[in-house]
Amino acid sequence: MGIGMMIRAAAARLRPLAAALAVSVGIGAGPAVAAQCGGDFGTFLAAIGREAQAQGVSRAVIDQAFAGVTADPAVLAFDRRQRGTFRKTFEEYAATRVVPARIKRARTLMQKHTALLGRVERQFGVPKELLMAIWTLESDNGTGDMGKLPVVRTIATLAHDCRRTELFQRELIAALQIVQRGDLPLRDLIGAYAGELGQTQFLPSSYIKYGVDYDGNGHVDLRHSIPDVLASTANLLKVNGWQPGAPFGEGTPNFEVMREWNRSVIYRKTMALFAERLTE
Repeated sequence: MGIGMMIRAAAARLRPLAAALAVSVGIGAGPAVAAQCGGDFGTFLAAIGREAQAQGVSRAVIDQAFAGVTADPAVLAFDRRQRGTFRKTFEEYAATRVVPARIKRARTLMQKHTALLGRVERQFGVPKELLMAIWTLESDNGTGDMGKLPVVRTIATLAHDCRRTELFQRELIAALQIVQRGDLPLRDLIGAYAGELGQTQFLPSSYIKYGVDYDGNGHVDLRHSIPDVLASTANLLKVNGWQPGAPFGEGTPNFEVMREWNRSVIYRKTMALFAERLTE
């Protein structure tokens, strides 16, 4: 996917921005955009709005999404604090993430959603234990903090900043496309410090590219629909080359596919460990 993502509250999140952006890096999300970064924020948004309209987003959606939007200095401050690397060893990090309470809840939910997980695993080839690991680590199965920031404001702030403007300009247009498609209303476009949203923390471009309407209601809802969340997560891995039935520990091809979820080796090893604990 290209960048899976980010801190929940200050340093507690522990997924660095560089790793988070792995879910959208390299996925070719739409044509390059070229609004002039820096300068007047309103002028910048107007240019993005014109580009979004050229890509099929209605003027009504653009006006609603950009109404009253200003740059968020807290997002920029957080972004500049990122170092791109874990500061803990795998053992130290996993000890804080793969804990008995999480394992117990994940096992309970595996039983509750046995039929759904079986269907997703048969269709996409991704083991149910790994899906449960990702779902748990990212948001405690939708019960934890999925972020509290308005995605449009967050991504507009990062796009206006000139360091990675093209990347975040694409993400901003993708966020508008989520609203345009009717997948989420603007009020539900809430996420973390790089604009990740939903129960498994997709960036908007990944939401558009990999999202699956698995409950059949005509919308991809990665905030509220467990079928959509699990199927979309599995689809991301499948599209990026997941090999069904093959191991996914460190050193395997599937472990490299998991890089599209998160580039950090420590995070991927934690995913694999969590999945392993669910099979015990």
